Amino acid sequence: MGKQVVVPNVISKNMSRSVEAFEEAKQVIPGGVTANIKYFQPHPIVMERGKGSRLIDVDGNEYVDYLLCYGALIAGHGHPKVNEAVVTFLQSTGSVFGAPHQLELAMAQKLCELFPSIDMVRFTNSGLEATLLTIRLAKAITGKRKVAKFEGHYHGGYDQMLISVNPDVMNAGHETIPRSVPDSKGISDYDLEHTIVLPFNNIAETDLILRKHKDEIAAVILEPVQGGYIPADEHFMYQLRKITEELGILLIFDEVKTGFRLHLGGAQSVYNVKPDLTALGKVLGGGFPIGAVGGKKEMMEIMSPERGNDILIAGEKNKRSDDIMFHSGTYNGHPTVLTAGLATIEVLEEGDTMRTLLKNSKMLRTELESLYHRYNIDMQAIGMGSMFNIVLSNEKISNYRDMGKANVDLRKRIDYELLKLGIYTKPMNRYSLSVAHTENDIHDTIEVHEHVIKKIR
Repeated sequence: MGKQVVVPNVISKNMSRSVEAFEEAKQVIPGGVTANIKYFQPHPIVMERGKGSRLIDVDGNEYVDYLLCYGALIAGHGHPKVNEAVVTFLQSTGSVFGAPHQLELAMAQKLCELFPSIDMVRFTNSGLEATLLTIRLAKAITGKRKVAKFEGHYHGGYDQMLISVNPDVMNAGHETIPRSVPDSKGISDYDLEHTIVLPFNNIAETDLILRKHKDEIAAVILEPVQGGYIPADEHFMYQLRKITEELGILLIFDEVKTGFRLHLGGAQSVYNVKPDLTALGKVLGGGFPIGAVGGKKEMMEIMSPERGNDILIAGEKNKRSDDIMFHSGTYNGHPTVLTAGLATIEVLEEGDTMRTLLKNSKMLRTELESLYHRYNIDMQAIGMGSMFNIVLSNEKISNYRDMGKANVDLRKRIDYELLKLGIYTKPMNRYSLSVAHTENDIHDTIEVHEHVIKKIR
């Protein structure tokens, strides 16, 4: 335990084609990947196809997939009902209209039915776009310019939110009063000054910071489950809602990760706390890119183009155009994507599907904890619903800085050995389960973990 990780030049000699493909990609794609999160040392694994709970790479190696496109594929790879719905739509209707269609209405009605806080919906093309829209809405509604976020929370790779996601704690200030630290080159001083960072799961200090800046902050945005695996304390969540309402600050739930994975109505249904605005993505697209923003009717209607009709009334131009908040996008509400998303929700709503998914997730978490403890390794499988992460520590993990207590080196060693033996997630990433994962998958996963533990001890 605690040995320094030595990453080999290749993960396995059985990944030669993957290495070749990655090296070739580096000639035309920066870093060989189309998103920085897809990279890991010494090389990412290049995949060829997926089926159910499995992925097969370009070398023919098969994996039980727990990354699931970072949690998006809750129905697994190529679920027959999702595939059938999409193929039927494409063959009978086309791909996209660029005009209103009934699937937009059907999905909006479904989200209003499932999520307690949602009265109206607008669609975007990613979770990033969704959180970006919630922030613009909050600023438009309140007239205030600053946004508060929590240290360690990720809301998309754009300037105002790419702050204090993975900060070096040596530069991040005191844990109770975190500093705004850029996570990328290109972040302006303006964004640093207009993004206030809060300590997650510490309601006393959060309260003090919010009261100090209440006249500047338009909204507080958070992941109800940080990173998909560190849950907010119930008291923290309840008090945060109470404080933001008192101070006239909007509360935004980023449920891009948690939407449908904890409950069909998201984390807000589990906590019984209603945010003002909700951002959704990932699972909602059924394997295709999507985002959505939902919220209270009086807030959402600020986007209505009817507010800004430039028409002549009794010889005078309607002056209400300044009241509208612009939101648009050619592919918003893409009918093919909504077809896949609606089919995915139908799968989750069938019989005991959701209950079985949550039961299997709990089984894997419990069995893995028992296994590691039998070998005297401090480990917690932390999470909620169908997501969790393996944290090698016996200390309470409540926020980003607590993760510094974990044995990261041992976790990396384990993850690389698991990759060689057919258990796939990006090293150090969380585990997500799908309805396609079986009890046999779970038992196989536990056996492979035990094999790895025996090998590295």
